[in-house]
Amino acid sequence: MTLYAPWEKAFKKVSTPFEHFIHAQTTTGLILMFMTILALIFANSPFSNSYAHFFHTKIDFDVGTWELSHTIHHWINDGLMAIFFFIIGLEIKREILVGELSNMKVALLPILAAIGGMIFPALIYLSINSGTQGAGGWGIPMATDIAFAISALVLLGKRVPPALVTFLVALAIVDDLGAVLVIALFYTEQIHMIPLMLAGASFLILVLFNRFGIHMILPYFIVGLCMWFFMLESGVHATIAGVIAALAIPSKPKLSPVGFRKDAKKLLDEYDTYPIDTKHGMNERQKAILLKLESNINAISTPAARLERDLHLPVALVVIP
Repeated sequence: MTLYAPWEKAFKKVSTPFEHFIHAQTTTGLILMFMTILALIFANSPFSNSYAHFFHTKIDFDVGTWELSHTIHHWINDGLMAIFFFIIGLEIKREILVGELSNMKVALLPILAAIGGMIFPALIYLSINSGTQGAGGWGIPMATDIAFAISALVLLGKRVPPALVTFLVALAIVDDLGAVLVIALFYTEQIHMIPLMLAGASFLILVLFNRFGIHMILPYFIVGLCMWFFMLESGVHATIAGVIAALAIPSKPKLSPVGFRKDAKKLLDEYDTYPIDTKHGMNERQKAILLKLESNINAISTPAARLERDLHLPVALVVIP
């Protein structure tokens, strides 16, 4: 039985189509394509100088004598992209544990395709630009922007075979992992050892959290944020912190499916023992039962899965565009 709520039904008629659009697979592809076209128009218009000036605007954080100052361009590259690579790290871990990369026979083809797709474009670029100032840009053609390819496939919808999408996603994960390694090994100008060691210590703490069964997100967030800062100060590209932190996030649930089913049945049976009171609502014990059920639902879902689910839309709708 549901309570009479005509206003809520009216709001749902308006909000439901919008929610369906936001959560649709094609939406992220459409937004990415739209923002790309918009950026190209601005960059080649009379407003190009203002467009470039905007991304060179500085944003500062000051606490006493301590200061953290970067341009919007750097905050996007080192901050927002760290969140993107955190999602990539979660996807890499999931695929290695239970996905396409868990079976070496199945994973071999996309792995070889990704390696070939990284090596040959870099070699072609170097053969053309060797000895010039642009020779150092070989990492650009090496790192394929799979986001555009997947977006194009998603826009085509059911006309694309699912096997092709699966293959491309597996290839994208290997390609992204290769891009992360290239950034860490070849595009780090100067390394400061003390912040780098502190970043390593932060990662060790994250691993210990995982090892000792901590499933709360907050401790991982605090230590992961510290690791990102130390990585930024070390000179190593801060996006590496996102991938490394993701590897330490627990991928096993706190509560087993059998335990969840038993607890849920017990709690719901107890809930049914109380009379339904539509006038005064639930009593304190019923509220406690619902809170326990909510806690158990979170416990049966792994922290890695929850983070991947919760961060998917912000990354797809804000970070990538």
